[in-house]
Amino acid sequence: MSISHSALQDAIEFNVATALKEDIGTGDLTASLLPANSVASATVITREAMILAGIPWFDEVYRQLDRDVEVHWSGSDGDAFKPGETLCHLKGPARSLVSGERCALNFLQLLSATATVTASFVAAVAGTGTRILDTRKTIPGLRLAQKYAVRCGGGVNHRIGLYDAILIKENHILACGDVGAALLAARTSHPGVAVEVEVESIDELREALSSGAERILLDNFCLDDLRKAVRLKQNSGNGKAELEASGGVTLEQIRAIAETGVDFISVGTLTKHVRAIDLSMRFE
Repeated sequence: MSISHSALQDAIEFNVATALKEDIGTGDLTASLLPANSVASATVITREAMILAGIPWFDEVYRQLDRDVEVHWSGSDGDAFKPGETLCHLKGPARSLVSGERCALNFLQLLSATATVTASFVAAVAGTGTRILDTRKTIPGLRLAQKYAVRCGGGVNHRIGLYDAILIKENHILACGDVGAALLAARTSHPGVAVEVEVESIDELREALSSGAERILLDNFCLDDLRKAVRLKQNSGNGKAELEASGGVTLEQIRAIAETGVDFISVGTLTKHVRAIDLSMRFE
């Protein structure tokens, strides 16, 4: 799924305004100790290998706080950096630099972490043709930010929310009667919207393929069943169907899963198990 430029820009402005209000509140008491007219320079460095993500959020912190702050980047989102390398240089009013430091770094370390983890999963399946998908298991309020970071790491966005695509799960199927009925209801009620159906067995996969499903999520299939699923799809006559493997996928497992021939692997770890990148802003 794609994120529109306007939706992303709205999210950036809202995320940053919320973060600044949370951190600065009625005013930065410590920054007020600095001379009002003092100008300073600073650099942001990384202490570990990383994929950069979050420049728009970092820049927006200082745009909202003080437009006299200048930020000059050493690369672009999606670029790789080594430990000790400089990400950007800043110059501007000292009070503004220190007031925005924590919020700006929080966004950069979180989103770079998401991009870096995603890149490791993408590298692990290189050459297989399988693409890495994110999920809706995101930090509340930061979904578009994290999905942006997934793209910076070479991953692909799944649906953004419950509003832009349909994923038919077990409870939906039970309520509708069977897979075919659930697919028909989805297509009738929301023509033109992407529809995916989740299956938990080879028999359910057969039903989904025979019903003309275009995307099928294989929930917690073992490797042997994933191989069977790929062969079944190839011999089903439903050549347009795409298969997505999902369910507790780890970096250690993902190459073997990709080699079964599935089209996608969705990985909740990309956005829910985040260990921030170790960054530092050094004033000069």
